[in-house]
Amino acid sequence: MTTSWDEELRRGERFAFGANWRAFLARLNPERLRQAEESLRGLLGQDNLSGLRLLDMGSGSGLFSLAALLLGAVVVSCDFDPDSVACTAGLRQTFLPDDPDWTVLHGSVLDHTSLAKLGSFDVVYSWGVLHHTGDQWTALDNVARLVAPGGRLAIALYNHQPFFTPLHRTMKRAACRWPHAGRLLIAPAYALGVGAALALADLVRGRNPLARHKTSGLPRGMDFWHDVWDWVGGWPFETSTPEQVFNFCRARGFELRTLRTVGGKSGCNEFVFERTIQSAADRSPGPCAFC
Repeated sequence: MTTSWDEELRRGERFAFGANWRAFLARLNPERLRQAEESLRGLLGQDNLSGLRLLDMGSGSGLFSLAALLLGAVVVSCDFDPDSVACTAGLRQTFLPDDPDWTVLHGSVLDHTSLAKLGSFDVVYSWGVLHHTGDQWTALDNVARLVAPGGRLAIALYNHQPFFTPLHRTMKRAACRWPHAGRLLIAPAYALGVGAALALADLVRGRNPLARHKTSGLPRGMDFWHDVWDWVGGWPFETSTPEQVFNFCRARGFELRTLRTVGGKSGCNEFVFERTIQSAADRSPGPCAFC
């Protein structure tokens, strides 16, 4: 029987993130893992996560779940894309088979009732995910409810650009409706344009423009070509301004601890909030709804 996920992919209403992550994992190496750990430590401002319960919402490849485990956290990985769940489960089996501190689940960030049964977390991490759900603000509200008092919410959301956002929306919609054309025409054209701009910027700064295409050339252990296809095809697609995110989270009892913006450019603004007010939405752990 065809699933709703399959139907959405067939109709061009959703991007196959998991398939892209599967291809990315074929290029995973110790250097990329080291960079992922470094990125997580830098974002959270903490070298050791021992004793912390962390939810990786939208785990994708599972790379950052693995990084959190290696830094000492007890991790719950959750994703809506079945291929992403398989990627994360496969990574767990390769590096930490049967580790009781790493749970991999299939579930939706929009399913508030099921999420609530997971209990609360010291860290909820969702980098570049919530804006791909089709309902960004409901998704953000749902993950915010899972942060324990004194815990942190670490998120990255696409920056809104009055001129470019509509163009990006059109590009992504077309790439999802016609994925073959997207791979053969849209993604290469976009990569050439972006690559030329980055190369020029590197030359102006006296840097080697080829260095960013090496294993250690991109932040967070990512890969240029897989990043391009993820960006070109990433649908659903929503954006927000830093002010919108700040006001939304402040109204829910959070204080901003760290903010890294892209300065009005394309890309993700990164936020780390701390929950300073206990809400009635807090719940004790219950049966796992996704198991």
